[in-house]
Amino acid sequence: MEDPVFEPRQVDPKELPDDRVMDISLRPSTLDEFIGQPKVKENLAVFLEAAKHRGEPCEHVLLYGPPGLGKTTLAHVIGKEMGANVKITSGPALERVGDLAAILTNLEEGDVLFVDEIHRMNRTIEEVLYPAMEDYALDIVIGKGPTARTLRLDLKHFTLIGATTKLSLLSAPLRDRFGSVYRLDFYGEDEMAQIVDRSARILTIPVDESSARAIAKRSRRTPRIANRLLRRARDYAQVRASGQLDEQTVISALESLDIDPYGLDESDRRLLRGLIEKFRGGPVGLSTLAATCSEDIETLEDVIEPFLMQEGFLARTPRGRVATELAYKHLGFPVPEGIGGLFDSQ
Repeated sequence: MEDPVFEPRQVDPKELPDDRVMDISLRPSTLDEFIGQPKVKENLAVFLEAAKHRGEPCEHVLLYGPPGLGKTTLAHVIGKEMGANVKITSGPALERVGDLAAILTNLEEGDVLFVDEIHRMNRTIEEVLYPAMEDYALDIVIGKGPTARTLRLDLKHFTLIGATTKLSLLSAPLRDRFGSVYRLDFYGEDEMAQIVDRSARILTIPVDESSARAIAKRSRRTPRIANRLLRRARDYAQVRASGQLDEQTVISALESLDIDPYGLDESDRRLLRGLIEKFRGGPVGLSTLAATCSEDIETLEDVIEPFLMQEGFLARTPRGRVATELAYKHLGFPVPEGIGGLFDSQ
């Protein structure tokens, strides 16, 4: 019997294998080119300009928020704005103290070290990072037992940029060592349409305003998803519509991927249907809901739930997850009386 083929969700905000090269080619290089997140951009502009005037590397920066909103892109923008080289690693990749030491000792003056998923870095490595961030020094223990001694190596002044989707999992000592902390939020529809239009111009894909907005509406307010759906619509148009990417072609392309006008796919609808049909709309616990819709708890909590809650299809109560009136209407179920009372205890 053949192993089942994994089919990635086109609306998954996490990076898929075919996203990496495309994301790099579409990445803005300055704050002015970066669309959306106006408050973050405004504060960053002041923060970076002040560092430039002082002739110093900027302070360490922590970026947090749901996946796909531009944390990696913003780290590269900071590097470009500061005229610095950006070195990239991730929390899970730093398995030993030596891994971190090798990276830190090879940094040049003013370099930017970007650590993705920084909340997944183990505590031993994290403790080595503290003096590196505060004093630009690396403490290495040589030997073991009574003869062990500590060797301190001076490091070049650098900027650490950490990115995380789970700020709560970051230890307080590490979080406190970042000079600036910024949250990236979901984008508005107008901002998403601008992002689609910009990406289409870079990829030389002819789109009009209505086509760009049709993609934006279904992109779950997430730039990575918007760029992915733009490519899928382009592929569909080349095969089924003589290359013409008009609004109806975009809608047909995304309907073929089971993505509805709200940006929900079959996994989202299966979760909501299970919640309504099997649990009368809830409340129901996370693990029970995950088993019902055949998803693992982490995927449900990190990928599916945030958008459904942001758009008002799902709510959390002290007793568990609850389907909202919008979920009933969207899936064509009759709305039960008094559903609003379920949320009074939130």
